[in-house]
Amino acid sequence: MSRASKDGTFEQLAQTIAAAVRALPPARYLLAVSGGRDSMVLLDAFARFRTDAIAAATFDHGTGPAATKAARLVEREGTARSIPVVSGHRANAGDSGESEWRAARWEFLNGWSKELSARVVTAHTRDDQIETVMMRIMRDPRNTSARGLAAMYGRSPVARPMLEVGRAEIVAYAASGEVRFIEDPSNTSRAHFRNRVRLDLLPAFERACSGFGAELLALSRRAGVLRESVELLVDSLGLQNLPPLIVPRAALSALGPAELAILWPAIAARAGVALDWRGTERLVAFTASAEPGRRIPLSGGAEVERTTTTFVVRASTPE
Repeated sequence: MSRASKDGTFEQLAQTIAAAVRALPPARYLLAVSGGRDSMVLLDAFARFRTDAIAAATFDHGTGPAATKAARLVEREGTARSIPVVSGHRANAGDSGESEWRAARWEFLNGWSKELSARVVTAHTRDDQIETVMMRIMRDPRNTSARGLAAMYGRSPVARPMLEVGRAEIVAYAASGEVRFIEDPSNTSRAHFRNRVRLDLLPAFERACSGFGAELLALSRRAGVLRESVELLVDSLGLQNLPPLIVPRAALSALGPAELAILWPAIAARAGVALDWRGTERLVAFTASAEPGRRIPLSGGAEVERTTTTFVVRASTPE
């Protein structure tokens, strides 16, 4: 490829990426950068097309040399682009799995987000959204709610400017713009559910039914619209998040089981509590029948208490 052709290709790709990141409103942003291709493109794009990245945050999960090498790359490339980098490291990762890695990373990101008064930005792409929706359907095909199907299209404190950008465009931008990144060796391991979905299941479904991924996105967008309407309704209920989260009983008293089953997951999320369908069913029954002073435990140490005039949602029970 000639240099002129390469530059022309990059300029076209840059327009797409620039439009995506520039669509975010002015704010203080903390970039979540792992050292992988997608997040290094995010770092490069913010440096090129914006001026409000307060810092980039990178976290070494302690899983081996590749993770350490990636964190060091972020530090070098952030410095080269005049974006400060904050780093974290998890010692003794041991046999921890994906959920533990994710929890440790988000604890780190949320801590720095509060410290810097900045909004976290991730590099999730359109392909990540398709994979996430597929995974949620597969985990519980009979009970996946609109909240679950909306996935990253739902309201969130996290900014995801590249959610409508395809992974192929990210790959091409990185190649044309000579963006340095570290390929995580775990990305090809079928031991991880997401990789099996990405590498095997989605391509197979696409071969069998062309446009399958686009259909999942369309379903997710419709779920996102429904989820936002539910969030707006929850906004109107007069909740108080002290914490704990105080829910006026009167706001729920006239609602039937179907309505409560839609509202309670969105209400509980305001307290940082994630409800599965079993927890939702139990909480719906509790709302209708519990006397003042009764409590119901939920997963993760959360609980809901019924008082005379309220329901009190606690993310974890007091010791």
